[in-house]
Amino acid sequence: MTTEFAVAFVMGIGTIGPALGIGLLVGKALEAIGRNPEAAGKIQTNMILGIAFAEAIAIYALVVALILKFV
Repeated sequence: MTTEFAVAFVMGIGTIGPALGIGLLVGKALEAIGRNPEAAGKIQTNMILGIAFAEAIAIYALVVALILKFV
């Protein structure tokens, strides 16, 4: 029972941060593209790179949760 709670806790806490970060990142990128449409390519490239880094943190949380579950 304790390991299931630990897995759920790790996934819950470990994915809230990246989800909020991705939401803010995309919102600000769309705002920037709206203000300067000519720079859309550069903004989109940096946005996708930032999303990948934020998503990597969620993947680390998944790895920790899997370790807790199976070890």
